[in-house]
Amino acid sequence: MPNMPSEWLRQLPYLVHTNRELGLMLRGVKPLAYFMEFVGREPDICIRYWRMFDRHVAVGHLIRREAIGACPDLPQLEYRMLFYALPGHEWRIDAMLTLLNEPGAWADNRERRFGELLGYEGWQIDYWLKHRPSPADA
Repeated sequence: MPNMPSEWLRQLPYLVHTNRELGLMLRGVKPLAYFMEFVGREPDICIRYWRMFDRHVAVGHLIRREAIGACPDLPQLEYRMLFYALPGHEWRIDAMLTLLNEPGAWADNRERRFGELLGYEGWQIDYWLKHRPSPADA
């Protein structure tokens, strides 16, 4: 999800998953969490959050997969994609990687698929697509 003003996000008629991923996953509501940061430049708060996930990976409640890639526009940097899935939902990781690596512009159909893979409900995705700020507003 793009960096949106938190006030705008708070006015949505549903709770966004951001910063709620672990609790939602442990309740079985959210099947997949996705994070991306530059390797070696991860904020401490993210590292602490991922450690909380990793404790649940260690006991088999979550599946973890990491992928590292080169930044096309900044070849001196690498980025880490970190995925956590509920057991039985590992297929979502592969589907998300396929989606993220598709060539071409990011369009509504890709945004819809992204939301579906993360576990948003259809009506939530519909609302998001209809009401989200335009890139010019960001």
